Amino acid sequence: QVQLVESGGGSVQAGGSLRLSCVASLHSYNRGSMGWFRQAPGTEREAVAGINRFNGAKYGKSATGRFTISRDNTKRTLFLQMNYLKPEDTAMYYCAAGTVCYGVDCLNAATYDEWGQGTQVTVSS
Repeated sequence: QVQLVESGGGSVQAGGSLRLSCVASLHSYNRGSMGWFRQAPGTEREAVAGINRFNGAKYGKSATGRFTISRDNTKRTLFLQMNYLKPEDTAMYYCAAGTVCYGVDCLNAATYDEWGQGTQVTVSS
């Protein structure tokens, strides 16, 4: 069964933090990799971060140094800790699952074929 359910989005002021969660079904969690993508209105989907089953992580340019992706195997949950948020981080954030990836492939949307419904993050200045 394919299931990815995101939570943790909300409204925060610039400089603040949010922690996104994605609870996955057993099937989805046991896929090779999971990742976070985001999309703001009128823009293309952007890779935020990806992590494979070996905990090898890759970050997009916007996330490097501010965001941390992690996974909790006991809870089948993917996390995205976001610190020092900026107004340009405002977007819908999506969790995704797919085949195993390495390096930059973890930021490629084509790696993932399962997607959650998204959680909205709004950062005000």
